[in-house]
Amino acid sequence: MNKVLVLNIVGLSKNLLGKNTPFINSLIKKGSLGTIAHVSPAVTCSVQSTYLTGLPPSDHGIVGNGWYFKDLAEIMFWKQSNHLVKGEMIWDAAKKRDKDFKCAQLFWWYNMYGTADISVTPRPMYPADGRKIPDIYASSEDLRFELTKKLGRFPLFHFWGPKANLKSSKWIADCALYIEKNYSPDLNLVYLPHLDYCLQKYGPTSKEVEKDLRSIDKLVKYMSQNLKSKDTEIIILSEYSISHVNSSLSPNIILRQSNLLKVKTELGKELLDPGASDAFAVCDHQIAHIYIKDRTKINEVSKLFEGNEQIDKVISGPAKQKYGLDHERSGDIILLAKPDSWFNYYYWLVQAKAPDFANTVDIHRKPGYDPVELFFDKKKKFIFLRVLWKLIKKKIGFRTLMDLISLDPSLVKGSHGAKPQEGCEPIFISNLNKNLPNTIDPLEIKNILLEASFKSRE
Repeated sequence: MNKVLVLNIVGLSKNLLGKNTPFINSLIKKGSLGTIAHVSPAVTCSVQSTYLTGLPPSDHGIVGNGWYFKDLAEIMFWKQSNHLVKGEMIWDAAKKRDKDFKCAQLFWWYNMYGTADISVTPRPMYPADGRKIPDIYASSEDLRFELTKKLGRFPLFHFWGPKANLKSSKWIADCALYIEKNYSPDLNLVYLPHLDYCLQKYGPTSKEVEKDLRSIDKLVKYMSQNLKSKDTEIIILSEYSISHVNSSLSPNIILRQSNLLKVKTELGKELLDPGASDAFAVCDHQIAHIYIKDRTKINEVSKLFEGNEQIDKVISGPAKQKYGLDHERSGDIILLAKPDSWFNYYYWLVQAKAPDFANTVDIHRKPGYDPVELFFDKKKKFIFLRVLWKLIKKKIGFRTLMDLISLDPSLVKGSHGAKPQEGCEPIFISNLNKNLPNTIDPLEIKNILLEASFKSRE
């Protein structure tokens, strides 16, 4: 078996390679570069599951970062149990070839209760007093405490939210190197997230992105130079590319204005009530799943969105098969945004009635993905003093709502999920394989990684 390090650099696309990525360029020069064909939807959980199973979302069942759990009548995002993914995982396929094969799955999603030998993933603690304490889940309690003692507490608030930055990727990189040195996995799957945040905040052509490109390039160099196994094949891949966006659409408001979406009022605030709704949308970047109580109304609901200048496709019925989304978890209608637009989850008609979590970083309570969580609400005076004051109150034991996040979707300048423009595709790089095809079928990523692990090196 060979040592293979897979670096999933989120958001890195072909058009971003160049003057700001000299070390990554050197890996391409030694090996080769290919681009990865589109997975629909091009969102984290769906794409990662396709790479690790070799199956489309219609087979592995991960139709987005979240969906409507019909038996619970609840929308849930960012669940972590590996039992949600159907199909043979790459490490199980490898063990059929060699029972001693060892795989580490570091911060890739669906990383709990699976069969990977080593797993580490974010898992905050939520005490009953309302605090959110950074922590990790690991494949053993001993490993969890070992990593925290060695590397310090995982920087959760730099992993997502307004403070998201290189610090999270650096911690994960050090975790990967520690695992490589002390546990020696044959396949080390590593997720490096921070480039994605800058791309979503500022867009792929912004000056701000250049700094993060240079930092991720230096991080790759740092990892390469500190590997214990110097003959390791280094593979860099990405899940999707980021498109510049200049508008956002609220499908749920359209459905509410048509008297299809229902809310319930709690303490003067409105909560989406999916179980009582005739139709509602689960928005996830540039895709939205619309679930309809009475399926005889699919055509009627579709007409609400057809012809909208921000929507590229309105998909239902047999057409879902073409996009690999004909699965029971999918919506009855699927909306795909135009490349320069994205879908927000907002459903309230009056901002004063927005739920209390809307202005917070709360990825599990919100019934849709919310990239506006990357932005503090600068309309609030003395925002950083407010942050400090709320943190002090939490520190001394008071309950306080961290309602510091903007509700302005126009702040978001980058999104993904729709098919990228030519030249902007996600990438696949190997420092040893000189024969990568120009375009790689995402269903073949699993086999390519297995081949890298088992092929003979002369």
